[in-house]
Amino acid sequence: MESIEILTSNIFGQAADLLLNYLSGLSQPEKISIIIIISSAALFLILERIFPYTKGQKILRDGFFDDLVLYTIAQSYILGILIFGYIIAYIDSTTGISRLELFADIPIWLQLVIFTVSHDLYIYWMHRWQHKNKWLWRIHEAHHSPKKVDWLSGSRSHAIEIIINQTVEFLPIVLLGAPPEVIAYKGVISAVWGMYIHSNINVETGKIQYFINGPEMHRWHHTTGKGRNRNFSTKLAVWDWIFGSAYLPENDKASDYGLKTFFPLNYFTQFLFAFRRFKK
Repeated sequence: MESIEILTSNIFGQAADLLLNYLSGLSQPEKISIIIIISSAALFLILERIFPYTKGQKILRDGFFDDLVLYTIAQSYILGILIFGYIIAYIDSTTGISRLELFADIPIWLQLVIFTVSHDLYIYWMHRWQHKNKWLWRIHEAHHSPKKVDWLSGSRSHAIEIIINQTVEFLPIVLLGAPPEVIAYKGVISAVWGMYIHSNINVETGKIQYFINGPEMHRWHHTTGKGRNRNFSTKLAVWDWIFGSAYLPENDKASDYGLKTFFPLNYFTQFLFAFRRFKK
């Protein structure tokens, strides 16, 4: 028993050391971003308990561990290294565009507005395309597989989908010579907004939902009904209303989330499942 306690203590001690070393290597904006993301996750978790849309939904639902540990933490960390350390770094070093520092003198708040709106428009059309193209649907269906929608379920996205969308999201920021904090703060906006629109919170924003996207519209997108092929917006709901894909029925309640077809239960089989053969 004593040896087990010593081993456990050593494991937690090493994990704590790794975490401290990781945090010590972060810049101040990156540390602030992590604090905001963790605090927001805690807030959404509390609000889901107090004002639930679907009552009685468990915190530790099926797939919770995979969504938190493997998708949110492990996959995000590994893909962050791949996207920034290799893909974006290679494109930047090859083109040399960032040396022009085209956005260096533009206020950070304005840069965040520009990059948020432009990327959100891209995501709308990319998301809509994913629902129509059989190849792109393969890397998107993992995101629709959770049968319970909450603040964490939105993190379930296939690695290839993340590589494509985050490269498109952050490459312009790097190439245009924006300050490093723009990347950190843009990441916060995406992370917090993603948790919000998937949260199991009973929100009623009225006419605001014609402009700003939230759980009211997005939960319909995750149902197995006709709303699944509508409401493609992420941050700005206005795209759905402009391009005719909005779906927000009155006096009806969203339910039955997930996929109608089989989908594997753990991260590794979910990753490989995207490469299965198409049926003739």
